[in-house]
Amino acid sequence: MRIAGADLYRYSLPLTGPLMLKGATLRRREGLLLRLTGEDGAVGWGETSPLPGFSRESLGAALGELRRLAAAMVGRDMEDAWTRADGTLARELDDTNPAPSVRFGLEAAAWNLYAAASEVTLPELVSASPRDIVSVNGLLAGPRAEVLQEARRMQDAGYEAIKLKVGGLSVEEDISLVREVRSVIGESVSLRLDANRAWDFEEVLRFARGVEGVGIEYIEEPLADPDGLKEFASVCGIPVALDESLAGMAPEMLVEHGYAGAVVIKPTLLGGISQALRMASRAREIGARPVISSAYETGVGTAALVALTAGIGETPAGLDTYRRLAEDVVERRLPLPAPRLDVRDAVTRGRGVVYWRISRVEPPR
Repeated sequence: MRIAGADLYRYSLPLTGPLMLKGATLRRREGLLLRLTGEDGAVGWGETSPLPGFSRESLGAALGELRRLAAAMVGRDMEDAWTRADGTLARELDDTNPAPSVRFGLEAAAWNLYAAASEVTLPELVSASPRDIVSVNGLLAGPRAEVLQEARRMQDAGYEAIKLKVGGLSVEEDISLVREVRSVIGESVSLRLDANRAWDFEEVLRFARGVEGVGIEYIEEPLADPDGLKEFASVCGIPVALDESLAGMAPEMLVEHGYAGAVVIKPTLLGGISQALRMASRAREIGARPVISSAYETGVGTAALVALTAGIGETPAGLDTYRRLAEDVVERRLPLPAPRLDVRDAVTRGRGVVYWRISRVEPPR
């Protein structure tokens, strides 16, 4: 099938409240949507939404790069090999090395177009046997009272795993909060922690001693200096998850991080579907669990993450950032927050873009 057209749109959506990200305060989520159209009328959507404070590319830079790449897609014949981790499209993008969020948007649009034209679903392109239902990792952050209230709600709702943000308080206050959360959710719910590189080595040792016996599935990026992660994992007994350390890392470099218990894969930050699949494969080789995670994407991008989770996720996915969007670009929002998602329903919702909620930008050329 030949690609007949490419259209770019911009969105700006209000958040449910101010969002603090590495010193920046966001009140709206802004990004780009790419629509690829086949000569048979099939449509594929993808999302490119750099995350301020985390993405290396600005939204303006992403727009220029995505415009050029999308224009080059028009008139090309799609191949079966496009929808493979090391297929034709992936190798081309390896050579041009676009910004991570740009690659995610372009690949998602191309894979979704191929799925629509082939009358299959995106999860079925990711895996021959995708899951019908995926579990969602609940996210806890904010003032103590709100965190504990939300932890009770998640426990009552039946979440299998909950992730608590730590590192914003004193070490002793964080220890106390972790213990309180564990008391609220009980022993049957997996507790994950995310420190976003908040501590030095002495602080993380104090923290590890303070939460001993609590039962922590893993802690993401506890150290300001990631060079100490291997030592931390060997002496503290808490499994480590890699997140920020993956930025710019080639998947084959994971072999040097055999201490990791989990690898948190954010396609918007790591570089698309093909890179996510490669990273997941390498993670399994070192005995780490791949965890698909979001970066405040809309229903378009989140639906692609659900498809990835259905194909390669082996543990609850970090999709809870979606609920911070007060509005969405799709007609029927994904049913989040929730402990589980129906994959086919979520992917279908991700295709239902409402045009009056987005603004068309200069066509690719």
